[in-house]
Amino acid sequence: MARLWYYFRLGYSTYLTFLLGYVSTLITVYYLAIKNIPELLNVFPKFVPFAVLSTVIGVPLSITIGWLHLKRSAAFSAEADISAEANPYYYKLYPGYVKEVQYPVYLELLLQIERLMDAQHALTPEDRARIESLEEKLRTLVSGGFVGSPRRYDMRTQ
Repeated sequence: MARLWYYFRLGYSTYLTFLLGYVSTLITVYYLAIKNIPELLNVFPKFVPFAVLSTVIGVPLSITIGWLHLKRSAAFSAEADISAEANPYYYKLYPGYVKEVQYPVYLELLLQIERLMDAQHALTPEDRARIESLEEKLRTLVSGGFVGSPRRYDMRTQ
């Protein structure tokens, strides 16, 4: 049900509402504003030329505003921070090859390097402590657990 709810919200807000909102705005502006201002009605006697010109101007303008939002606005970084805090995969491994292959390989490499360094008597107590801490975190991740501090602790049960 949660996936269906997500797909519904995504499809509705991204496609249906966007299209209806765009067409509704054009119709509202034309029939409530332009039709009541004779000077503008002389420029746009028909709806279609108004809609085409609005689209030709509106699309590049919207692209520019979207680019500015992403590149120059503090709001986007705040949105990204919130999204990262709420995303459980910033605190646990993605299912599939990351969990099944990539991180077990990292763990094995860490263990083998520790073994080699230990055989050469090149590990300091600080090095050993760091390696053991990383090993514990990798084992937790590979077994499906969380590391770090997720913002929502109820994610741990999912």
